[in-house]
Amino acid sequence: MPFWDGQSRGDVLQSIWIMIARRLGLGLVTLFVVSLLIFAAVEMLPGDIAEEILGQSATPETVAAFRRELGLDLPSYQRYLAWLGGILQGDFGTSLANGRPISDLIAGRLSNTLFLALYAAAISVPLAISLGILVSLYRNSLFDRAVNLITLSSISFPEFFVAYILIVLLSQSGYFPSLATLSPGATFAETLYRTFLPALTLTLVVTAHMMRMTRAAIINLLASPYIEMARLKGLSPGRIIVKHALPNAFAPIINVIALNLAYLITGVVVVEVVFVYPGLGQLMVDSVAKRDIPVVQAAALIFACAYVLLNLTADVLSTLSNPRLIHTR
Repeated sequence: MPFWDGQSRGDVLQSIWIMIARRLGLGLVTLFVVSLLIFAAVEMLPGDIAEEILGQSATPETVAAFRRELGLDLPSYQRYLAWLGGILQGDFGTSLANGRPISDLIAGRLSNTLFLALYAAAISVPLAISLGILVSLYRNSLFDRAVNLITLSSISFPEFFVAYILIVLLSQSGYFPSLATLSPGATFAETLYRTFLPALTLTLVVTAHMMRMTRAAIINLLASPYIEMARLKGLSPGRIIVKHALPNAFAPIINVIALNLAYLITGVVVVEVVFVYPGLGQLMVDSVAKRDIPVVQAAALIFACAYVLLNLTADVLSTLSNPRLIHTR
């Protein structure tokens, strides 16, 4: 029984698994190149952790001895291979600033960053898809132009500017706190309240991309013959878009959602710094200031892994929603 263009279900599934294996291989190569770039970029940072800890009054002999103790006197390639070997074994190393295992430092901060990203995604994804459907339904209307103007304005400003505007409008008015501090005994509702402003900042930044892609994908399908047939049958415009156009527009929509989810995880650094949110981005910035090189490398590599995995997820989900994407023509 043919499943898609003369192929059986087994052939399609085999093609999907082959695609996943290729994407995983390409992702591993990408992560290796990224690890080289991360290590090289961190090596070029000015300053020295030994001088940062010992202070300016330390003698050159004391600084040199401390560098040997930390292993900073070794050649760069040896330190890179040692770091990469530890990463492959699940060992991120030890913080040079406080001597704690980096895994312990990252664990709590990463969960906070993921929580903030999921919080923003829970708001932005339904909002973007709903707005995309509405503006495609009422395209070229005043509503369509107003939504496009507002969303384009939100993404035209950098994140820190949007964050400070929200602080002025909502925090100084007393509605929400300007600092997204988290306490261990806080309830879930209280955590949502304290982190609303950073989540809203991220929502305003990413919603426009997803909304405009949803709008464009649906409008491109409205000229298709099966959409014309649905119109001739007397179906309402809303039913045509939701039941016929939207399911066939899932592939580009899924791609843009996955890319924006990757941005929510990897692009929270500025937002976390503005709201003093205890996430992985804040830890990375603090570690750069302290010249804590291993922590910076570990945080950057985790961001890169998240981006690669979400891109892989986007490819797989897009292919499942439209098996034609397996065979490029």
